[in-house]
Amino acid sequence: MSSPEKDVEIGVFIPIGNNGWLMSTTAPQYKPSFQMNKEIVQKAESYGFNFALSMIKLRGFGGKTEYWDYNLESFTLMAGLAAVTSKIKLFASSAILTLPPAIVARMATTIDSIAPGRFGVNIVTGWQAAEYEQMSLWPGNAYFGYRYEYATEYVKVLHDLWSTGVSNFKGKHFTMTDCKMQPMPSAPIKVVAAGQSPTGVKFAAELCDYNFCSGTGHNTPKAFAPSNDNLKEAAKAAGRDVGAIVLFMIIADETDEAAEKKWQMYKDGIDEEAVGWLVGQGSKDTNAAATATVKRHQNKDLGGQVNFNAGTFIGSYAKVAGMLDEVAELGVKGIMMTFDDFLTGVENFGTRIQPLMKSRRQTCLEQGMEAVKV
Repeated sequence: MSSPEKDVEIGVFIPIGNNGWLMSTTAPQYKPSFQMNKEIVQKAESYGFNFALSMIKLRGFGGKTEYWDYNLESFTLMAGLAAVTSKIKLFASSAILTLPPAIVARMATTIDSIAPGRFGVNIVTGWQAAEYEQMSLWPGNAYFGYRYEYATEYVKVLHDLWSTGVSNFKGKHFTMTDCKMQPMPSAPIKVVAAGQSPTGVKFAAELCDYNFCSGTGHNTPKAFAPSNDNLKEAAKAAGRDVGAIVLFMIIADETDEAAEKKWQMYKDGIDEEAVGWLVGQGSKDTNAAATATVKRHQNKDLGGQVNFNAGTFIGSYAKVAGMLDEVAELGVKGIMMTFDDFLTGVENFGTRIQPLMKSRRQTCLEQGMEAVKV
């Protein structure tokens, strides 16, 4: 008898910034806290979620909602969460213009000692100049053209220290001279990126373990397929096993009509001032490739802009389950989700959506939950 196919991995993009990923005056309004994120991640772990990731954002967009003006710090938050979880994988984000790679290598190793084999690092090259200008850390807009060259050197230093405990890397941006780090991590620390431009995809394929990409549109689960195909081709060329983790916001309810009503309410309350700031910052990268993530932030008329990450699944629990299965069919490494209301959203995913997903059948069976028949 053949063994069952492995379930698609599921993760949560936790709300480290206020109001999560909805730029709306009519969406749930809340400030971030360790307690809130602990409850979300522990609940996700209890329902078999495979990973949780926190972003790093150093300046918000303002507006009526003070969008992302309140943000926690990623590594310290994930260290705290590492101590109160036991199974779920945790990813912190490094804003590479702010933290030297040797320090990040040691921070990651420290969290690995709290949660052995469960920690990884998300590489953030930076696109919002104001985050760094306020601290005199922005190299100038020319950085947009060489940020992946900078990130390549950065990750090579990380790999040196994690694998051998020493780095003598010599590059254009970083020079290591007998740089040492002990102890080394208990297991390889996974590296994630989110590049969508050709240069960003190549970087992820050659040096990372996963590459995040955003779903697109309203209930269009396979619209991101070209991005997935680009990554597969780049990984094949690099001779490496690197896969996509695709991001969607989930707005689910008992019926399609109820879910759509919530979505319309959120759109009606769009925080135009915050969106305007986002568009202004995104427009500074004047040479961004057509596939680059920042391109969608340059269009204020984009209907889904109320959801920062664009891709949204809206409908009944059964409808959302079906769309998530469609995503899994494309052979992605995982699906990362945000929610309009995180605690309720994780609960509903675990009890109402996941049991209906063919691509999560084994997880449900392991949890003793009745799963969809396949």
